[in-house]
Amino acid sequence: EDALGDMDFKVAGTRDGITAFQMDIKIGGLTFDILTEALDRARNARFKILDIMDQTIAQPRADISRYAPRIISLMIPSDKIGTVIGPGGKVIRGIIEETGAKIDIDDTGLVIIASADMEAASKAKARVESLVEEPVLGKVYKGTIKRILDFGAFMEFLPGKDGLIHISDLEPDRVEKVTDVVNIGDTVEAKLVHIDREGRYNLSRRHVIDPNSPDRDYERKRAPRNDDRRGGRDNRDRNRR
Repeated sequence: EDALGDMDFKVAGTRDGITAFQMDIKIGGLTFDILTEALDRARNARFKILDIMDQTIAQPRADISRYAPRIISLMIPSDKIGTVIGPGGKVIRGIIEETGAKIDIDDTGLVIIASADMEAASKAKARVESLVEEPVLGKVYKGTIKRILDFGAFMEFLPGKDGLIHISDLEPDRVEKVTDVVNIGDTVEAKLVHIDREGRYNLSRRHVIDPNSPDRDYERKRAPRNDDRRGGRDNRDRNRR
């Protein structure tokens, strides 16, 4: 019918109004009366279709079928793409194997996560977000104790980011030995209380237990630059005294 008429006019919308339309004409123009009539007819036809649809489902379902695929999209900074992918794709493959979700990342930082299981998709999304999350001063993090030294413990509070919980920040009361409170592999909560000019992190478990605990001067003492405790992933062995 498109070839036999002067106008091809499609209108989409809801009961509240038009959401989209498309028109092709083979003549020089349309009169206002013809355009008004076309919109009126489209409105009547649209309402009739909506009446039929309402008989089947009057409003969107609160959730889709458990068997329906889920797709989640999110944007990450383009300079973090390599962090999510990892060397040779190791990191992203680990997330896929762990969650069972499919993950695609393009050059702009658009991440598409697809899964038949919403829980798996959400878990994959959380893993990606944690990889690109920037540390927030004052935020409480749950992490794992990775290393213990005489003066404190290093906790991985974000993927690839470790911070020092000084022995004086383990408890509100005095602690004689770090291992009296935490051991390697323990999961603890600690507040990010300081980020120095070199990007090293101080965390405090003491401030989580007692939010009114007094602060201390984290810049007052610092480990020597040649101290072997500055090695490791993301400077995990940073030291402040």
